[in-house]
Amino acid sequence: MTGVAVAVLAVSLAGCGSPKGEKDDKGKKTPTATNSPAAAAASPSPEGKVRMPTGPAPTLTKARDTAVGPISVTRLAGPKSGVTGQVWVWLPPEYNDPKYAKTGFPVLTLFAGGQSNGYNTWAGSELPIQEEDVRLAKAGKAHPFIMVMPVQNFTSDEKRALDCSDIPGQPKMATWMTQDIPDWVRANFRTLKGRDSWGVMGASTGGFCSAKLALQYPDVYKAAVPIDGYFIPDSRLWQGHEAEKAANNPDLLVTQGKADVKMLVTAGGADAFEKGVVKSWMAKAAPPVAIEYYEQPGGKHLTSDFRKMIPDALQWFTKNLEGPAHD
Repeated sequence: MTGVAVAVLAVSLAGCGSPKGEKDDKGKKTPTATNSPAAAAASPSPEGKVRMPTGPAPTLTKARDTAVGPISVTRLAGPKSGVTGQVWVWLPPEYNDPKYAKTGFPVLTLFAGGQSNGYNTWAGSELPIQEEDVRLAKAGKAHPFIMVMPVQNFTSDEKRALDCSDIPGQPKMATWMTQDIPDWVRANFRTLKGRDSWGVMGASTGGFCSAKLALQYPDVYKAAVPIDGYFIPDSRLWQGHEAEKAANNPDLLVTQGKADVKMLVTAGGADAFEKGVVKSWMAKAAPPVAIEYYEQPGGKHLTSDFRKMIPDALQWFTKNLEGPAHD
């Protein structure tokens, strides 16, 4: 290939756009967990890895019930970014089990497709990642993850998308997403120290965000799963700020060899343009970035097909992120 650290196949993406899709899991190999989540939670962690909450307790409102517990929402005012926006949170059943009272949990941050103005599809019923996590955790195939789902924009106008970035003169979304939100999660929930239990995932526009933020902030995230994403910033708000745009361009970031992160990147097998975008982007990757590629047979850029990627993504994260542990 190109000396790139890659598993299975390294390829690239260049530009899709808004969210539309879903992908098909049939016929694909599923990664297996390297250890049992329950076993990880039962064994003490070395060197005091658990970060206990310091508070104050968050103000959370129940957004909706799922079969595996409620999804809550809050409006988070970020002290570092100055941004205030909605953040949804789901806690796995183990979190409130007395047996896990001293256990820290890994965290997944999930980004939606499209504008995500006032919503996040991962908090809705279209992408039942919470139910799938519980099913796989019970089977010993996935960690129980804390799931954090922020909004990405404050308008439905795609020309004014914030690109999960600190665009000059606009809300500092990258700072809010990579500093304020993780700080808030650590202050209010039992997590693990360091970045080795933090992952980020998104579909379509969320795929762009997850790839960009992992490459740009490898001190925050160890692993990312961009599902059917694109890799070039396309907001009109970058006009007049070409240097800043380049600094937030995953198409350039992946070539720089600065981010020690792992990625599972997907494309729909029925979408030739999307496959070309993803494969060309992956081919540019420079170590220590390590990329695995999965092409969903017959997959299209649809939410129904994104949904089919959930089991594999959770098992891949389980293989590549630290699981629950206690001191």
